Amino acid sequence: MDDKNPELDAIVDRTERLGVIGSPSSTSELALDVLGGAVARKLVGELALFRYVQDTAPHYALGQITEVQLRNVWHEDPTMRSLIRQRGRVDAVSERQDTHLGKMIISAVFKAGGPAGYEPSILGTVPSTGTPIHIVTDEVLDEVLCPYREQIFYLGHVYGSKPRLPLWFKHFDTGPEGAGEAYHLGIFGKTGSGKSVLAKMILLAYARYPKMALLVIDPQGEFAQDMRPARGARSEFALPVGDIARNMGKQSIVLTVCNLVLDRWELFEQILFESPFFEQLTIPKGENRELACGRLADQLKRSNVKLKDLHKRESFDRAWEILGDERNQRIFYRTQNSRERFNATLEESDPDDFYSDYWEPVATLFREDREGAKSINSALSDLLRTNVANRPILVIDLSREQAHGLFWNDKIQSLVIKRLLDGLSQSAEHFYKEGESLNTLVVIDEAHRLAPRELPRDDDAARGVRSVLVDAARTTRKYGLGWLFISQTLSSLHSEILQQLRIFFFGFGLGLGQEFQSLRQLVGSSGTALDLYQLFRDPHSAFDIASRQYSFMTIGPVSPLSFSGSPLFLNAYNTVEAFLEANGLRGGSTGGTGGEAIPNPSGGGTEAAEGNAPGTDTRVEPEDEAQALIDKILKWAKSHENFDRSFVEAMRERLQQRGSLTDGQLNALRNIVNKWHIE
Repeated sequence: MDDKNPELDAIVDRTERLGVIGSPSSTSELALDVLGGAVARKLVGELALFRYVQDTAPHYALGQITEVQLRNVWHEDPTMRSLIRQRGRVDAVSERQDTHLGKMIISAVFKAGGPAGYEPSILGTVPSTGTPIHIVTDEVLDEVLCPYREQIFYLGHVYGSKPRLPLWFKHFDTGPEGAGEAYHLGIFGKTGSGKSVLAKMILLAYARYPKMALLVIDPQGEFAQDMRPARGARSEFALPVGDIARNMGKQSIVLTVCNLVLDRWELFEQILFESPFFEQLTIPKGENRELACGRLADQLKRSNVKLKDLHKRESFDRAWEILGDERNQRIFYRTQNSRERFNATLEESDPDDFYSDYWEPVATLFREDREGAKSINSALSDLLRTNVANRPILVIDLSREQAHGLFWNDKIQSLVIKRLLDGLSQSAEHFYKEGESLNTLVVIDEAHRLAPRELPRDDDAARGVRSVLVDAARTTRKYGLGWLFISQTLSSLHSEILQQLRIFFFGFGLGLGQEFQSLRQLVGSSGTALDLYQLFRDPHSAFDIASRQYSFMTIGPVSPLSFSGSPLFLNAYNTVEAFLEANGLRGGSTGGTGGEAIPNPSGGGTEAAEGNAPGTDTRVEPEDEAQALIDKILKWAKSHENFDRSFVEAMRERLQQRGSLTDGQLNALRNIVNKWHIE
């Protein structure tokens, strides 16, 4: 081992020795003979390391201990068992002859050497018995992963241990921090297992990249509340996603049902079909109502009625006239008796009541002059623009609680989600044809409801959403469009989507019945890994909130320690402060420690403020320069509509609130002035 790294070896020598490699061992699973001094400590879940020589080069293998067995051959002897049954203990053999045998699955191997100091390798041989196995510490990981330090992100600690588990979430474009293409992720677990909080942490991992856009389709409003400025704790772990993103210079936009403008006549037909409008006119659901909706929409368009004007009384009056015209009635009712019954109902009905009770709640969905209104097409266009310094996070809250005064139910929600998904797919294809990567992640909450394996045959809206999601999972990776699916179950999510996922996080609640069978199929034959997963405890079984553990098993290329494909286990952070400190983020009014990620509008990624020590935030004086730069850029932007002002406006707001900017933020403003040649 002439080329061994003395610094890493010195660090390893200072760590605790847990045991040695035993027999039988293989390259897929190693036997671990536990040392007497380590038998009393917790071993299952610990990250361990051993050194060995392969092809004359020093190597360092890391993995997690997944199981510990106790063997005492004397206690297994039938004669001795009879004696033990009578006496309970035989001092000469009980405890003294115990041997503790562990199992260790290797997740990563590093070879010393190469331009970065260490490079990935494989466990191509089994080291000799007696090879020492050491516990892994943060110091060991920092040294081994030093070349990748800027890419590392932390969601928690190694399961049941102290070291932070290094993860990386790469953007979908090319470049040193890019994956080169999109990939899909999945988070699964029972209600209360920590899925949503983990998803928000991952969202912030991707928010570090200015050139990456993020879209959250939020059927329950779970994400929307954490995007707004913090107003005190809302739950035991209220992660202020919006505040943290704004501190990165990333604009956070929340659109609700109340200000999302629908923009397709096809949607109007479908929503009117689902509404009680025609039901009150004695046209039940079926072919007749479908024909009536299509004819009414067609005639309104011929009358030059705009979608955005459907809420006006004159538009309703025109619709009422169209329905009273016998030529139109013949389209959806063929028999004279049916038309006479329909006409009688039409004449008896009060137009004023129909307008306020049945027409307006539908038509308002298409109204553009609502406060903060934005059409689906406009919202997607703003999100997907690539010629901006820092692309935004867009959360679309489609929860029923936001639909005040509007006609809204699960079927309408499905229709709107399908419209969003269709728009995304079309945009992705357009960017691909132009030779650009969309570089966008879409988060789908409640995925088991939107893309289940089984659906009623008559639920066309839900089938439409599922079809688009399944097709997107198959085809959009090459477009730079990735998906993060959050689901309470594995077994009920469509199998085509599961097959397309590359990174999985499995929380508590999948250890029984059909869920466990689905988990076994995904993880493979790693029996000891599944045994370790089944040790996860329900977070809500803890005595208090502070002691809750949110445990996850992850598989896929999500960590520099997982390129062998073996599962990794972690306990996610259970406080906002711990998460912020580990990743050098700031969370607005909720506080937090550590350095602050500074957006760099002149290029990809983030940069640390020069000269800042961890936990400090160097202020620059005077404030006049920052204000002058902001004023200059915003004045110039008025005549340049393609320029995205969100980052500059965020800096203006920060300057007003705090009175100063950090060095990195001030440099970012200077970069904008230089890049765009602003005079």
